[in-house]
Amino acid sequence: MKKSSYVFVALLTVAIIGISLAFSTTVPTAPIITSKDSKTPSAQLDVHAPYTINAKWELPKELKEVSGIAWLNPNTFACIQDEDGILFIYDLDARSITNRIEFGEPGDYEGIAVVNKNAYVLRSDGTIFEITDFESNKMKVTLFKTGFSIKNNMESLTYNKNTKRLITIPKDQGLENEKFKSLYEIDLETKKREAKPLLKIDMNAEAFKDFRKKKVKKTFNPSDVAIHPKTNDLYVLDGKHPKLVIFTSEGIIKKVIELNKDTFPQPEGIAFAPDGTLYISNEANKGPATLLEVSIK
Repeated sequence: MKKSSYVFVALLTVAIIGISLAFSTTVPTAPIITSKDSKTPSAQLDVHAPYTINAKWELPKELKEVSGIAWLNPNTFACIQDEDGILFIYDLDARSITNRIEFGEPGDYEGIAVVNKNAYVLRSDGTIFEITDFESNKMKVTLFKTGFSIKNNMESLTYNKNTKRLITIPKDQGLENEKFKSLYEIDLETKKREAKPLLKIDMNAEAFKDFRKKKVKKTFNPSDVAIHPKTNDLYVLDGKHPKLVIFTSEGIIKKVIELNKDTFPQPEGIAFAPDGTLYISNEANKGPATLLEVSIK
């Protein structure tokens, strides 16, 4: 064999050895981000977003259409879904439904607020179901109208402890015109909606410039609302185009936070614990419905 052939064989052998070593070496990979209470890794949690997911609960199939949540105690939430007239009591520690309280016929139930021993459930046509002593055998259900209709598509409901009134806002069509959607209070004594809005949200506000749609009323579609117990800021959720808008109690927009669609595929419920811990629920989409504990950075 010629000298040049020996050289070629030697070089080929070195190349083969090098390739073998490369494939046998472990290649470092990026860490998988997991939520504190979820057994399922979630690489979709956006570490660069202006929020942090602290914990995640995958909800049972009965709550795949979860549309509203209300904090009851450190381990328990009252939940509704938009098909059945049932209050679902969900235990965070047990990660399961511990009670089911029937209050009405099947319907499009979208918002819930709990005031002491009473629960208030909002149907999309604006009707509110008052469920007194909802966790006792003396439970009683009464209905009252709010002046809204199905064209407004009502989904948001919370309780304002400062005024002792409920707060709601149309999702689709505002009461005045399509350029504004307003938050209204409902007096629990008279069961009447206040004529004057608590605050008006301008769909043409500068803060919405990156989200503005050709039909201006589609710029912001509120799916739920909650009041921060420490700051009194209003947190309004948009489930159609996932985002969270934070207002001061005077109605000034502090932040518009776009939510990751993989983590928040359809955010429909929002609630605070008394210490200010924020929770957001999502309807099922390519996976189970979820309840997330969220911190805003």
